[in-house]
Amino acid sequence: MERSAIAAKLKENLDLATEPVAVKWLERVDEVAGFQARQSSRFCQALMEARHGLKALLTPENIYCPASAAAFGFKPRPEKLASGEMLVAFGIFGNATAARRTVESMPQLPAGKYAAVALCPLAEAPFDPDVVIVEGAAEQVMWLALADRFDQGGRMEFSTGVLQATCVDAALLPFVTGKVNASFGCYGCRDATDMEPGEAVIGFPGNRLPEMARNLEGLAAKAIPKVRQKGALRAFLRQGAATCE
Repeated sequence: MERSAIAAKLKENLDLATEPVAVKWLERVDEVAGFQARQSSRFCQALMEARHGLKALLTPENIYCPASAAAFGFKPRPEKLASGEMLVAFGIFGNATAARRTVESMPQLPAGKYAAVALCPLAEAPFDPDVVIVEGAAEQVMWLALADRFDQGGRMEFSTGVLQATCVDAALLPFVTGKVNASFGCYGCRDATDMEPGEAVIGFPGNRLPEMARNLEGLAAKAIPKVRQKGALRAFLRQGAATCE
């Protein structure tokens, strides 16, 4: 199945309001054409634009967020971020030690290895994505997580510092670990993008796209529509046991 058809199926089966996003790290900026490099942008904002149909390119010159710039190996961490002082000033952590411990736990790509990162709607990607990211309601993220377990079963372990939710949790970790990862969001992406209070984000390695789409199709054949009909809840309410009002 072509990538555009897979993207359409993902949207249909999950009932997504925005596009699944393809992410690609580039060793040369000229590896792709037609991508817009804004004067300045955060990764989470580039992801937001890609979800809404645009193509975005982030480089060491135009990436605005120092945390994601450091995670991608574009720039060193500023001292105030590395020390935790910046995050305490934002009110995210209660002390610099806690903030610094969280910052130090963030994975980083080798300095200077990549010249840019490209993001676009999955259906329009001119490359094989390193990672596919979906942002949506918690229920939609749940089904994608279950698609990961559909054939193998077992439990999942998500990694998050509740910080750098899109750039590290949903993008970088699937890229470097080869595993699905999800996040509740973070201070930065909830402040800087249109992420809704009830939304979350999940990323998975691009080479697993056909498998994830196939497994989601299996869930959509029965489980997803059945759950969304709330049959068990309606039966419970018919007994007069509760009104939930």
